[in-house]
Amino acid sequence: MRREYPEQPVAGVRIVILDGDKVLLVQRGNPPGRYAWSLPGGVVELGERLTDAAGREIREETGLDVAVGDCLGVVDSITHDEEGRIQFHYILVDFLAEPISREIKASSDVLDVRWVDLDNLGTMGLSRGVLKTVELARLKKGPSVG
Repeated sequence: MRREYPEQPVAGVRIVILDGDKVLLVQRGNPPGRYAWSLPGGVVELGERLTDAAGREIREETGLDVAVGDCLGVVDSITHDEEGRIQFHYILVDFLAEPISREIKASSDVLDVRWVDLDNLGTMGLSRGVLKTVELARLKKGPSVG
C-alpha cells in the first residue's frame, strides 16, 4: 500500500511514553513531518495487532523496550498537497506505554530521539494534537507524573 497519495487511509500507531516528568519524542526523518518533533510511532503491518505494532515501532525508532498500555484515542492525520489532493492520510491509534529499558538511540527512521521535560514541550514545535495527547496521557497516568 502506498503511503503517499494513498487510495485509502493507512493505519498507524503513536505512543506516549512518560518517565517521571519527561516524555519521549522523536524528530521525524521522513515525510510527512520530516524534521518535526513528535511522538514515536509508525504504520501497522498486515496481520499485526495494534499493541504489537506499538512495541515494534518503539524498538525500531528508539531502541527502547516498553510495556504497551491503554489506548488513549484515535485521530486522523490528513495532509493535502498544494493542489488540494490528499497526499497522506493516516488513522492513528494512540497508546500509553511504560518504559522497561531506559537507553535510547535514534534509528534510521528518525533523526533524533530524546527525553523532554513536560514543562518544555511548548518549545518543541509540537502540533496541538500531540500536545493534547500527551496531556491526556498525563491525566490517565495519574498524579505521580509532573
